Amino acid sequence: MSTNLVTIFGGSGFLGRHTVRALARAGWRIRVATRNPGRGFFLRPLGTVGQIDFVKCDVADADSVATAVKGSNAVINLTGILFQKGQTFEDVQAEGAANIARAAADAGATVLVHVSAIGADAQSESEYATTKAQGEQAVRESFPQAVILRPSIIFGPEDGFFNKFAAMARYLPVLPLVGGGHTRFQPVAPSSWVAPASIRSRNCCSSSCARRGASAFWRPCPSASRRCRPRSCRSCPIRS
Repeated sequence: MSTNLVTIFGGSGFLGRHTVRALARAGWRIRVATRNPGRGFFLRPLGTVGQIDFVKCDVADADSVATAVKGSNAVINLTGILFQKGQTFEDVQAEGAANIARAAADAGATVLVHVSAIGADAQSESEYATTKAQGEQAVRESFPQAVILRPSIIFGPEDGFFNKFAAMARYLPVLPLVGGGHTRFQPVAPSSWVAPASIRSRNCCSSSCARRGASAFWRPCPSASRRCRPRSCRSCPIRS
């Protein structure tokens, strides 16, 4: 097991469990920062004894975030909400992202991977999209060499999108066609990009990109070709 430590915010969620599994297999020591550590204990069997640990943390509380990232070589922010219930978009996606980026920089982490969303836009009428954009801006200001990922729909065995339609299909005689059936999506699998980006960015974005002062971005490629490879950085590509 490596001596490298990664702190993962939102590690007990759908995307988080896949990220934890991939990084555990790669030998990282993992600290999962979550508001309810008990709900993440199912992650322990994904690693060896003592490899995966937990810390109670609220991303809106700067002090608890600083404690969570202490001693970390890498930090991954997977937090995000679709509905404001108990937490607000501002708390999680704007202020929370800013707290994590500042804490990562102060802790001397060499890598920060921040998961945003494909529709992040400061001019959007959607509060979800505007706070995602505000979070990105805060990350760039505090941690210029951060890798910012902008995924579209993320699919997997426990996802809340395709499984929802599958459940509806079991009971409904018809299913709605969003956008008249012409809406196009760019789904991505969770295990194929977050963990690889954090591992590869140790050699790419924390070095060459930092010298150029450039943040790294990843967006789904509109091409359906399997030959296509996502360009993860404006200055240097991280290839899969």
